[in-house]
Amino acid sequence: MTEQAKSTEEKVAEAGTAALELANVDDGTRSAALRNVADAIDANHERILEANAKDVAAAEELLEAGEYSQALVDRLDLSASKLDDIAEMVRSVADQEDPLGRTLEARRLDEDLELYKVGVPIGVIGTVFESRPDALVQIAALSLKSGNAVILKGGSEASHSNRVLYELIVEATADVPDGWAQLIEAREDVTTLLGMDDSVDLLMPRGSSEFVSYIQDNTSIPVLGHTEGVCHVFVDRAADLGMAADVAFDAKVQYPAVCNAVETLLVHEAVADEFLPAMVERYREAGVTLRGDAATREVVDVDPATDADWSTEYGDLELSIKVVDSLAAAVDHVNAFGSKHTESIVSEDADRAGTFMRGVDAASVFHNASTRFADGYRFGLGAEVGISTGKIHARGPVGLEGLTTYKYHLEGDGQLVATYSGENAKPYRHEEFDGAWTPGHLSDADE
Repeated sequence: MTEQAKSTEEKVAEAGTAALELANVDDGTRSAALRNVADAIDANHERILEANAKDVAAAEELLEAGEYSQALVDRLDLSASKLDDIAEMVRSVADQEDPLGRTLEARRLDEDLELYKVGVPIGVIGTVFESRPDALVQIAALSLKSGNAVILKGGSEASHSNRVLYELIVEATADVPDGWAQLIEAREDVTTLLGMDDSVDLLMPRGSSEFVSYIQDNTSIPVLGHTEGVCHVFVDRAADLGMAADVAFDAKVQYPAVCNAVETLLVHEAVADEFLPAMVERYREAGVTLRGDAATREVVDVDPATDADWSTEYGDLELSIKVVDSLAAAVDHVNAFGSKHTESIVSEDADRAGTFMRGVDAASVFHNASTRFADGYRFGLGAEVGISTGKIHARGPVGLEGLTTYKYHLEGDGQLVATYSGENAKPYRHEEFDGAWTPGHLSDADE
């Protein structure tokens, strides 16, 4: 049966079988397969770019018709240098420490009765993502390294690119259990996937807030949501204004189409007159469309900002500016309008920076650094399957650790619960100790 002829149910069933096998494949084999993927990407630039060109051409037609945004087209477009970066990312994932079989805790309940908390894969992961074909490779690489089978559903706008990348990944990973990665393409396949709570262990959608909410509202499978990025840079009254200008510029202009780009610049009123004129001119020279509140427009000539602007993810060369009268006002604004993604303060006062970082409710909070650093690769995680703006299971850039869970292994020597119950019950020790689980092994550290 061809890949296209298989139903979603059949693909998920194959992934479930593969997940059980993959959990027991050694790290050397999994990492070698990932290096094969990187080599395959390096060797097939022409094939990938030819497929991507079809997607980009179709997207540009819809851009001209007003149906797509420039940000979507930018995220969709691949280049030889981007493919080099993707291959390097895959190798970086391969080089990460194996997250499986790691002993997270060891506790001695009694002599020769030891409990180990051990890292294991989650199982079958379903992913639904939009626009970026490199996301397919990131997600697949992290899933394989962490021992998970994965169902991949990219957006129709990237269908040619996704198909070629998926085929290369499958061809390059012939030494791991067949069926570990599955590609679904039709919208109705997503509906089917959302109903398979008995077979899929985790869903990870990447896209707009509305998109993620739709997934959450239409499934009983646990969802690790990666929603929009309404990020802020706050220029404090104690900021080095040269540094602040560089950070604020990088956070907006370096790559505006991504979720960790800044959308609102907050400026303390004590430095607004000195900071804003040159900053606004620098933004304008880079083609940034600017909006500001009344206090901002008293200092610089920009368009008025509306209430909607404060909660908008532009994903483009657009920025809103607000002047605030205090550190507390900056924190309040971020907590009211931010998406709990990434926030940054520029300040030479460590106490004020600490107050901001403790007070802001976000997955990542930076001091004197661009919001663009919120990324799995830059964090040293190898890559990311997304940035979780929730607070359960994983938060911020989700790398290998976010794709694992744990189970308990108890090593004993014939002990019975009855020994520890009743009038003459033997007490438990409950002692933490340094030790790694191996089958049949009991620590002799106290003997």
